Amino acid sequence: MKIYIGSDHAGFEMKRELISFLVDAGHEVYDCGPKKYDPHDDYPDYISVVAESVQSDILHTDDDVRGIVIGWSGQGEAMVANRFSGVRCAVFYGGSKHVLTLSREHNDANVLSLGAHFVTTAEAKQAVELWLHTQFSGNERHIRRIKKIDSVFES
Repeated sequence: MKIYIGSDHAGFEMKRELISFLVDAGHEVYDCGPKKYDPHDDYPDYISVVAESVQSDILHTDDDVRGIVIGWSGQGEAMVANRFSGVRCAVFYGGSKHVLTLSREHNDANVLSLGAHFVTTAEAKQAVELWLHTQFSGNERHIRRIKKIDSVFES
């Protein structure tokens, strides 16, 4: 699977660990930044690259593509990612992992936002693995709802 990943300073170390984890699992991983730790960076600069890359691949290829974005809470990162048409970003910052499966089964989420302040790297690896292996249900009602989400961008 092709995976784009990006973070800000708060998620920098977790991103590095996840890249190694994903590459070892056989995924094609693209690091969208930052390339070095900078305590003054701004997450929109890197998260927008992930979201734009996922959006472009959705429009131009048949590849199975996903994105992972990481920040302090994951909330702002998801807000940036969800500004891009075709991108559906879910947030995980601990708690029940059922939200991860629902984000894939019901919403066909293609970007996962992780709150590095709330989950350990080990928990993040488990979350990512579960999220990547959960398939979209393809249920008609979920397809209908996703089309309604997409239509917001068309108006």
